[in-house]
Amino acid sequence: MLPIEWSEDAINDYHQNIEFILSRWTESVAKKFIDEVETILSLIQEHPQLYPFVGHKNIRKAVIRKQVSLFYLVQEDRITLVRFWNNFQDTKNLNI
Repeated sequence: MLPIEWSEDAINDYHQNIEFILSRWTESVAKKFIDEVETILSLIQEHPQLYPFVGHKNIRKAVIRKQVSLFYLVQEDRITLVRFWNNFQDTKNLNI
């Protein structure tokens, strides 16, 4: 099983998503999002090629929920979480 490494962008995006959820909804909704992320990370760690490639650079995309996707890179010795992306944003602004 490959270790998971979080990029600085992924850390910031993740926390921003949680802060946004807390500003609009309840702690239980934020907890559900956190649980969904943990489930996806477990799946990625067990089956790194589970989700499809997007674009170039061997980046894969896992949809956490319809509003948020996780972009990640599978390398020989680790899995790098690249971005947690709000799906309502223009992907032209997605720097990966």
